[in-house]
Amino acid sequence: MTDEELSLIAQQGDDEALNNLLHRYKSLVNKLSRRYFLLGGEMEDIVQEGMIGLYKAIKHYSPSKTASFKTFASICIKHQIQTAVKMASSEKNKLLSSALPMVERISNDEDDEEIEIIIPSTLPLPDDTVIEKENFNEIKQSILKVLSPLEIKIFSLYLKGYSYNEIANLASISKKSIDNGLSRIKHKLAFLKKENL
Repeated sequence: MTDEELSLIAQQGDDEALNNLLHRYKSLVNKLSRRYFLLGGEMEDIVQEGMIGLYKAIKHYSPSKTASFKTFASICIKHQIQTAVKMASSEKNKLLSSALPMVERISNDEDDEEIEIIIPSTLPLPDDTVIEKENFNEIKQSILKVLSPLEIKIFSLYLKGYSYNEIANLASISKKSIDNGLSRIKHKLAFLKKENL
């Protein structure tokens, strides 16, 4: 019997036809599952999702489709695995929500395969954000300790993108004072950086 015929019989409730197709396509599920790697997940989980995709293909295949059962099954298996990966990337799982796919082509004797590897991105996790804020506050306090009030004002306006003329007007000082102030600030911050290394 062809795969297409077995699928139609399985749709009518024949467990033997269903099991026959599940057995026939187990190796395809394994092959397609090897293309995906999920940090924190097990290969068995990916294979299980692939088997669910195969089951759905068996139950929903129609002879009116222009694709063969094998092609339809491959699409369903891949879709089920990819959906599972996306679900794992939900808000409930922060490690996976910052994951990025990396697709690599490998070649073997049979045919070319793609391997999809899910790797963590460089986007900060909530804990990293808190640590960065703490580090920023420490650096800010150190800067405030070494700079004079006038230097803080010059530095702040300079960082906001104001020109020398605008800083001179806002701080009521000469352009030469701004130039000297920025030179002192640069020297103090370089010294502060050396102390923290």
